[in-house]
Amino acid sequence: MAAIKGTNTIPEMAVRRMLYSLGYRYRLHKKNLPGKPDIFIKNRNAAIFVNGCFWHQHPNCRFATKPKSNRRFWMQKLKKNIKRDRENLISLKELGYKIISIWECEIGKQSIGMNQRLVKRLIRSLG
Repeated sequence: MAAIKGTNTIPEMAVRRMLYSLGYRYRLHKKNLPGKPDIFIKNRNAAIFVNGCFWHQHPNCRFATKPKSNRRFWMQKLKKNIKRDRENLISLKELGYKIISIWECEIGKQSIGMNQRLVKRLIRSLG
C-alpha cells in the first residue's frame, strides 16, 4: 500500500485542469482543514474532494469492488475510510464550507476534451 498515491492522482489532476481552465484558482491539500481537501477555493469557501471509488467505496459503483482475499482486513479498512470521510464532511459543514465530492468514475477516461457533465456540475456548485 505504500505505493498508493494520496495526492496528485490522475483523477485529481483532471479536476484541477478543469477548474483552472474555467478560471478558478485554488490551493491544494489544505492541511489545517478537516480531511485535508484535495482542492480548496478560498473565495468560494469550497472544499473539493476527488475520491477513488474503491478506497472510499462509492455506493452502487462498479469500481467499488470488495476484495476477495484478506477480506476481514480490507472490510475494516474500507469501513474506517467511510467513517473518517463522514466525520470530516460534517466538520467542514459545521465550519461553513461548501463541499463538493467528485468520484473517480464521474471523471471518465476522456483523453481529449473535458467531461462536460462534470464541468457543468462544477460551475453550478461553485456559482
